[in-house]
Amino acid sequence: MNYSKTRADLSVALCDLVTEFARRDVWSSQQAAHCIPGSDRLNTGFATKVHAGREDSGGGWAPRKLIGAPAWPLVAGTVARENDAVTFPTQASRSTFGIRQNLLRPDDSERAHNVTYIELFFDLIFIFALTQLSRYLFDNQSLTGALESTVLVLAFWWIWIYTTWATNWLDPVRLPVRGAIIVLSLIGLVLSTSIYESFGDRGVVFAITYVSLQLGRTVFMLAAVARHDRDLFRTHLRILVWLSVAGIFWILGGFLAIEWRLPFWALALAIEYLSAGFGFRVPGLGRAAADDWDISGPHIAERGALFVIVALGESFLVTGFAFVEQDISVEGVLGLLVAFVAAVAMWWLYFDHGERVGSKAIASSSTPGRIARLAYTYVHAIIIAGIVLSSVADKEMLKHPDTRVHLATAVTLVGGPVLYLVGVVLFRWVVARALPIPHVAGGGVLLVLFGLAFLLPPLAVAALTTTVLIGVAGWETIRRVRSGTDEPDAG
Repeated sequence: MNYSKTRADLSVALCDLVTEFARRDVWSSQQAAHCIPGSDRLNTGFATKVHAGREDSGGGWAPRKLIGAPAWPLVAGTVARENDAVTFPTQASRSTFGIRQNLLRPDDSERAHNVTYIELFFDLIFIFALTQLSRYLFDNQSLTGALESTVLVLAFWWIWIYTTWATNWLDPVRLPVRGAIIVLSLIGLVLSTSIYESFGDRGVVFAITYVSLQLGRTVFMLAAVARHDRDLFRTHLRILVWLSVAGIFWILGGFLAIEWRLPFWALALAIEYLSAGFGFRVPGLGRAAADDWDISGPHIAERGALFVIVALGESFLVTGFAFVEQDISVEGVLGLLVAFVAAVAMWWLYFDHGERVGSKAIASSSTPGRIARLAYTYVHAIIIAGIVLSSVADKEMLKHPDTRVHLATAVTLVGGPVLYLVGVVLFRWVVARALPIPHVAGGGVLLVLFGLAFLLPPLAVAALTTTVLIGVAGWETIRRVRSGTDEPDAG
């Protein structure tokens, strides 16, 4: 018998087992990296979960010995022998901080990917928030108002996407997670009520509630994963550092004079977005490799699609309220019809083909974290901004259907559809490296239409932009049908 080969094969098998333990977070990936197949000894500390002999009921693991097993070193590079027995380091020995109950989503269950009702409950807060954002932008159609509205939209998007990442890792079925989401919803409701006066008398309220929501959720994540996922714990420790730094500028901006609020809050938002883009790099803690994060791609994709629906629903609210506040007229009825058709076209452009492409790409990707970070964290912000701006355009069209179009009005009427198409094009490029020609052509037509907008009334401009969106949606659908599809859900 070739004992050397047998020993090498056994070493490789043990390394595979060690790697599997690391994947399931029984053992840290840093420890598993010390496994050297084919060497005289396995240069690592072997570990396993213990189901029999738990010393507490909260998820901590007790040490256990395997009699008759070969002796392996407990610490990389050292040998520990005790009557041919191995003492296994415990999961609980890694951290004494955190919630003992494992709140992470189970890998071997439907709950690994499902969107839960409590997540949809959290989304309800954002319907109100988006209506307030549209109201603020409608009443502040100026360069300053546009910049302020941009800060507000991006701030609320950041809250939502961070919470979506949290519920991608944590199981909302667990009572502590469900309770945390309810608390976040309450804070979000208070935050939403301060949107309209955020650059006025309620700046302090907005800043404090925003920072409280961001930091509170991150601290809960730290407590939830401290005993169960060391990599996630370190990632959220880095996130906490950067959110704390940004929080200083949020709160300072709330207390300072109003003219200083916009630059301070813009700086705070830049810190949050840029730190995420660079992996939350912190001296001494390194950076988070989001591309390697173990996430549920289908969950992220479905959450992103559902928020597009939420934003479109908000546009119906804004349009409906604007319509019922005025006397019934031919212009009003036509404006309502144009707004509805525009929303249908936006829905079609995202859900007829693009949403399925994104879902398939992230579900089959070997690096779902990369797609989730680029396509669903950053690019979707552009798509949502386009819908919000379009809802403001709908309100402008209904309120002033036949007045002269000024620069701010033209930006609103044409800018919303342009932003939306740009967002969808970028989304398709990130998930499938495809450049949808109809969308690019439609964007070009809208830019030409911007130059003509000053010669037409708002209702006519809105009708033309809607026609462009319909044309883009129809063009892509015809191309897809003619080329054939193997998607059973496609029309």
